Amino acid sequence: MKAILLDGFGDVSNFSLAEVEVPVIKDDEVLIQLKAAAFNPIDYQMRLGLRESRIMKSPVLGRELSGIIVETGKNVVGYHVGDEIIAASGSRGSNGSYAEFMALNSSFIAHKLANISFEAAAAIPSAGLTAWQCFNRMPISGGAGGVGRFLIKLLLINGCTNIVTTAGSEQSINALIALGLKPSQIIDYKKDNMEQNILNANGGNKYDFAVEIVGGALAEAAANVLDINGTYVDVTFFGTQLTRETLFDKGCVIINIANYAQAAKNANWYGQTLNELAGLIGQNKIAPPEINNVGDLSVETVQLAHTLMESNKIFGKKLVMSI
Repeated sequence: MKAILLDGFGDVSNFSLAEVEVPVIKDDEVLIQLKAAAFNPIDYQMRLGLRESRIMKSPVLGRELSGIIVETGKNVVGYHVGDEIIAASGSRGSNGSYAEFMALNSSFIAHKLANISFEAAAAIPSAGLTAWQCFNRMPISGGAGGVGRFLIKLLLINGCTNIVTTAGSEQSINALIALGLKPSQIIDYKKDNMEQNILNANGGNKYDFAVEIVGGALAEAAANVLDINGTYVDVTFFGTQLTRETLFDKGCVIINIANYAQAAKNANWYGQTLNELAGLIGQNKIAPPEINNVGDLSVETVQLAHTLMESNKIFGKKLVMSI
């Protein structure tokens, strides 16, 4: 099979196209012929050799996908050859999703909805699962990304309307309005007095909850607008030293969100939660993330996707590639 390999930590020139063996499945695994894969910030963090690279099991990156089952292990229940599926593979597959095939434990997969494309389906797992863990937290920073937009919809359909979020482009702002937010609930983080504008959107009051999805200066802002003993939900681990000091001084509760942590406790959580999300999408209560299909399986496509993510030029759309 064809696969994109990471030949060493560093810039995007370290990717190469290779022909590798099709993986052999175990009794509790399925063999998936990938039809599309989505890109996530953790991908370029791994490429750079940052903290997340310690969980890599393969030189093939990529953590979510859609595809068709072409073989099942003898212990697999509920899935058959020919089934169209989505998966949050994390680092649990035989290799990452920048490849034509993957062997993966059936606990990590869910049935794909028939009325959406493979590309749209591939954009659901990581953002959806992360948002699912956060959905009962309200005010958000960085809401225009894949996780933030999923989370906003989950909040809205559960009756949570006191939401304030940030965005940095007209495209992102319009996308958030399309989700159901009012312009007054969206703060442009590129304008002056961002923190005061965030507080003004809440009647001048500080917040009980902040879900931080970006890191850096926005993480510091999220910590600053939290009230004493507030709750800070950290999705990225990109908070600065000042962020941590502010949260400590305020006695805040910190909730860390890491999808890969669930595998150590209950691997079935992935497939079960993905099926619940698919149900909400099937009922038109939430929509799949908007996507930008950046190309087919190639070194050039992977390089482009990493460059766009790293330079924060995704503009609220999930980057995917066809396979």
